Amino acid sequence: MADFFALINRMKYINRWGLMRNTVPDDLQEHCFQAAAVAHAIALIDRKLFGGSLVPEKAALYALYHDALETITGDMPTPVKYYNESIRDSYKEFEAVARERLIGMVPEELRDDYRAIINFEEEDKAYAPVVKAADKITAYIKCVEEEHSGNADFRSARKSLRNTIGGMKIPAVDYFMEHFEGSFGKTLDELGKD
Repeated sequence: MADFFALINRMKYINRWGLMRNTVPDDLQEHCFQAAAVAHAIALIDRKLFGGSLVPEKAALYALYHDALETITGDMPTPVKYYNESIRDSYKEFEAVARERLIGMVPEELRDDYRAIINFEEEDKAYAPVVKAADKITAYIKCVEEEHSGNADFRSARKSLRNTIGGMKIPAVDYFMEHFEGSFGKTLDELGKD
């Protein structure tokens, strides 16, 4: 039996932001979909407006699977994961074991293909900044939504993520934020109106 997709399907049960009070739950599956949409847009913007060579569909694919290991590791809160060097190194070792276990759930004849997707940061390094930016932008969007729902618990995270995104110095990311960021604070009735 190849259990890969059954395990991937369980991403919907992994809640994010475990240390924060959430007004709306955020699961790993929806996060990865949103990250894929944003990564696609960033790669497309980079290609069309800044002369980049990234393939938007590839960026979307990598983002779709960028947190797949969390089906095995769970969602470790960022402050815990990066608390100190020892924890960070141990977590990286744990991720390496989880990566091989996850790839081992794919039939042998497809493993190289899925290894390239799951290991995109090593196999196709040019896409790593785009997927990382998409990951940060989707976290930022979550913070904006929570604050608009009256949840001040996300204020500090929103500010920190916005600074991180701005500090990436990626023109396509800056373009995305300039043109799309303001929409995430709008109500349904406000969307699509001039």
